[in-house]
Formats: sequence, structure tokens, C-alpha cells
Amino acid sequence: MAPFPYQRLAYLFNAIQAETLPQEELAKRFAVSSRTIRTDITLLNEILLEYGAHIHYERGAGYRLVIGASTDVAALSQAANEVKPLPRTSKARVWRLLVRFLTDPMPVKLDEIADEWFVSRGTLQQDMLEVRAFFEKYPLMLETRPRHGIHVSGAESAIRNCISDIFCQMGGGENKIEVQSAMRAYLGNIDLDDIEKILQNCFDRFDIKLSHDALRVLSINCAVSIKRISTAHEIVEWEVSDIDTVVKQASHEIIQGLSRYLGNAFSAAEVTWLQIQIAARRIIVSSSQVRGEINSLEITDSIFNYIKRVYNYDLRHDTKLHHDLTMHLVAMFTRVKYQVSTANPLLEDIKKYYPFAWDVTLSAMAEIESAIPYTLSVDELGYLAIHIGVGLERNYSAGFVRYPCVLIVSDSGNAVQRMIEAKILRQFPQIIVQRMISLREYELLDAIDEDFIISTVRLAEKNRPAVNVALFPTPYQIEQIGRLVMVDRTRPWLLARFFDEKRFMIVRGPMTQGALFRQGCNLLKAQGYINDDFYPSLLERESITSTMLGEGIAIPHALGLRAKKTAVITILAPNGIAWSNKGEVAYVIFLLAICKEDSEEAMGIYDLFMTFVREKATRRLINSQNFSDFQLIAQDSFGRSI
Repeated sequence: MAPFPYQRLAYLFNAIQAETLPQEELAKRFAVSSRTIRTDITLLNEILLEYGAHIHYERGAGYRLVIGASTDVAALSQAANEVKPLPRTSKARVWRLLVRFLTDPMPVKLDEIADEWFVSRGTLQQDMLEVRAFFEKYPLMLETRPRHGIHVSGAESAIRNCISDIFCQMGGGENKIEVQSAMRAYLGNIDLDDIEKILQNCFDRFDIKLSHDALRVLSINCAVSIKRISTAHEIVEWEVSDIDTVVKQASHEIIQGLSRYLGNAFSAAEVTWLQIQIAARRIIVSSSQVRGEINSLEITDSIFNYIKRVYNYDLRHDTKLHHDLTMHLVAMFTRVKYQVSTANPLLEDIKKYYPFAWDVTLSAMAEIESAIPYTLSVDELGYLAIHIGVGLERNYSAGFVRYPCVLIVSDSGNAVQRMIEAKILRQFPQIIVQRMISLREYELLDAIDEDFIISTVRLAEKNRPAVNVALFPTPYQIEQIGRLVMVDRTRPWLLARFFDEKRFMIVRGPMTQGALFRQGCNLLKAQGYINDDFYPSLLERESITSTMLGEGIAIPHALGLRAKKTAVITILAPNGIAWSNKGEVAYVIFLLAICKEDSEEAMGIYDLFMTFVREKATRRLINSQNFSDFQLIAQDSFGRSI
């Protein structure tokens, strides 16, 4: 029996056996705390004592394995490798099930797996919902054969893509070691590093550029293809007409290098399959490489024209963005045409941290979908959103910013006033000087509209803070002004302008998403913010992909800027509202209507919502009893995020 009671101890032993490692590195590698590492080391030493070895901590270096004269290192290593860990979480079970279905030559029986993993059949059935949803993206199906089990069915190309994605995308943290182990077990004597060298050498000679990640994915895909061919799962027929000459020449050279793993030649269909994989993942750097049945230049122009027309953001003059997006579209259309799936590991972060760019992309692609004869996956849309987001940030300073407005009060002459203004603007160019008035004019005012006051004379503060300065401001006075300049005024201003008690709701009883949409749109229409076309567009946007932002916060909205006037309905649902078929539940909902005239503020409004997500403010927000409570909690969240 293996001496290691759980898998991390075996992996920890292997890691320290290979090299001396500090505690912090071990904690990071295994995604646990330093305290857990110390506990594991103590337990490991108790086990290793029987083998005449121990783990020693050396200050400044880390943990290293000390082997005694009688230590049986081979027995220890074999014991570590014999550990067969049980999947303890749903995520781990789903990954194991995916690997089983795709790599086992025989149908899989859930009853046997339930007994092997010590879980109930009901637990596995819940995991199978996620497994089936994963396979549907490729598309693959699970077929049940009575008394035999379940097996995967679908096109050979889809099965290869699915296996490659599982090995490439689903390994991280402590799971990475298990993924690598499963991949080695599946590939057998196929050397992944050797395949990567064959590919890289060939690409260097033919000047074909791939990112590091794309090269790794292609290497795994080639290894999986070799494995599938060797087990009689060959692609029999595959024809293409839009692969350029360079890729064709490179593929034939690569095939020669890979043939030794098969012992015979690859079929013509397999060579074509490799050409598609290369074309779908290469980085297009020149317009001379632009080929295909879809005109990527026209699609890029259509996207930019739509964004200008609907959102009032003009990206058409950004030549770098135009080039990058066009080149990306060429490879993307190759992928979607030949169903070469590309999982996007950044997708959830894109939707969560760049929601405005994500929505602009969804809206633009929905508008021009008739010009594209393929269905784009959310993963591909995520990559497009990165390009659009970069363009928006580069050209529009990442969104709307409200700069501080200042009132200058001085009884000096006009020349001195202008000198003070120039001095302040030189120090703080973001300041907007709204007015310059005398002390008497100031005293006649009931209230101040500007954000703060800079005065060369002593005055009584009204409703805004004031800083007294000399005609030549001292460093301390400049510092005082700087503190007021640095105060975030954008988000509080947006909150005051677009949120209102008349559009604040608390839903305490049961309510469906559809009923909420209808009620919210009726309120917006009654108050004159939207027309009849808003509600259908709201439903269409939600049907594309969920508007759940994260932390139980959802931001339903229409495609594009369709509102007559900008407004936000704030809905708090302490009991939650079912938001999608993925089990998402929304507790704080911001029904968003933005008009084209407020396009500059749109990015700022989205950033405001992201503040609530970053500050994990959901629980505090749903405890609000009224709009005033909501405002106070929102303002506090803004202050915390600065």
C-alpha cells in the first residue's frame, strides 16, 4: 500500500526530491497556505522516517530532501507515483469524466465510477449536466448503450479538438500535475517536446508566426492526432480551397518529421487537417496573407461604422486597431469555418472587468451577423472584445471622467487673476476653471456649483470646500489643492445624475426575470426614457449571453444606445431572481438605458457597476431599506475603491 495518504503529499515529495524549494514557492505551486505546507512537511517527515530519509529546511534556500545511507529512493518514488487521488470537488470530477469519456476505448459506466470515487450516482448525474454542456460546444454527444455504458459520438475533428482543449485549458494550480500525468498516460511514447521543436523549426524557416500558447496547443493537437490515427480513428475525407501556399509547404515538411511516430505516411486528408490547424492559429502580419471567402476588411469597416453610428465612438481613424482587427478576423473566420475550437481562458475576466467593450462587441456582431455565414462562439467574441476594448481605451481614455471644476475668488486685478489661473493649471492641467469672481460677488451667492474654491482672500465657506492661497502659492498650498483635485468626482456625479428614488425598487416576493424586464421597461417608458423598440432589444441582448456581471450583480440592457434619455433602474432582490439556465442568481439588478448623447458617460457608468463587483458590495446593497441607504453604501464603496 502506498504510504502517502493523499495526493498532495506525493506531489510535494516529488517536487522537493527534484530540487530545493522555498516555502512560498511550494505554497504558490500547490495553491495552499504556507501553514498548510508546514503541516504537510511534518506529516511527510513522519512517513519518510521509516525509509531513513527526512526533509530539512535550510534558511535562505528552502526545503530539501536528505537521504540516508539505507534509504530506498526507488521505493519512495514508486510509492509517490502509485497514488491514485480521488476527485473531491465537482470541478475535479467533471474533468476526470471528460478525460474518461474521450480516452477510454470502452463505454463508461457511471455506476462503476461512483463506486470507485465513493460518491453517489445522484452526485455524478449532477456533474454530468456540466459534462454534457461542455461536449455540446464542439459539438459532441453522449450516447448510452444499455448494459454497456456511455460513449462519445461526433465528428473525428471535433473529438480531437475537444481532447486538445481539455489538456490545454483545464489544468491549473494543483490540478496541473494531474493533467500532465493524464496527458502523458494518454499519449504514451509520443514526445510532446519533440513535436513542438519540429513545428517551431519549420515555422522559423517558412516565417510563420504563432504565439507561444498557440504553438503549445498545436503541438498537443498534433500529438492527439497521432494517437487517434494509431488507434484507427483517422480523418478520411477533408477538402479545403483557401489555404495559402506557404502553409501547404510547411505542412508537408512537418508531416515528414511526424511520420516516424506512425511508422507510415499520413493520408491526404490528415495533411489537409494539419494545414487547417496551422492557418487557424497563425498570426497574420500582412495584408498579402488575407484570403478567404469573407472580406475581413469590409467586416472591420462595418464594425467601426456601427460603433460610430450607434455608440458615437469613432475608431475608424485608428489604423493600428483597423490592421490588428482585420488580421485577427482572417484567422478567426478560418477557425469558425472549419470548426477549430479555441477556448478563451480570459472570457470570464473580459465579461467581468471590461463589460462595456464586451457589450459593444456583442451589439456590433449581432448587427452584421447576416454578413457572416458562421456562428461565432462566445470565446471568439471575447477575443474580438479585447481588440475593441483596447481601441476604446486608447482613443477615449478608458471612459468618461468628470474633471474637477474650480471657482477662483480674488480681489486682485485681471492680470494677477490670470497669473494665478496659469500657475494652478500648470500644476493641475485636469482642473477646469469655471469662473473667476471678486469677494463681493462670492458673498452674494447662495450656493456654489463648482467642486471647490481657490481664494486669495479669506472667505466664509458655503457648500463647497475652499483653499486660501497666496498670490504665489506655497508648496503646502499646492498640496492642499492637490488633495481636492484627487477626489473621485466621476462616480458620485454619475450616481447623482442617473440614479433616482423614483427608479428604485425592492423585490421581496418571487419574480421571474421576464416579469422584471416587463415591469422595468414599463416604468422607463412611462417616465419618458425609452420607446417601444427597447424591450425587444433587451430580450435579444439577454438571449445572446447572460448579463450577469458577477457577485450576484446583473446589468440587463438593450443592444446599442437605444434610450431617449439615460437612466438606471435599481432593483434589490434579497431572495434572488433566477438569471440564466446556468444556475446564476441575481440579487442586485441595474436595468440600464443609455442614450447616444451620453455615449461618453456610458463607459463611466459601467465602471461604476464594476466598483460594486470589485468591492463585493452585494450583501451590503441588498440590506438597503430605501434609496438613501443605497446611496450611502454606494458612496462608501466608491471611497473604498480609490
